[in-house]
Amino acid sequence: MAKKKKAPKSNVAKVFSVGMQLFGAIGVIKQIKEARGKNDKLELADAVISAAAVVTGFALLIRAMREVEEELTEADVL
Repeated sequence: MAKKKKAPKSNVAKVFSVGMQLFGAIGVIKQIKEARGKNDKLELADAVISAAAVVTGFALLIRAMREVEEELTEADVL
């Protein structure tokens, strides 16, 4: 069974995680532009797969942050 990634606890960790995802997105955009310029279908396919990984990473980060918010909200109610 895969380990569940823990949500970033501190605000610094959250900002760092978002920053890493943004750098990944910038890298993928550059990779796509280069692949298109070379007309290299294999590099373009690699870039598209990398883009999917970045999107998935963003989605996981957002979900983890929402779960932490929900836990905090539930703790305040109790």
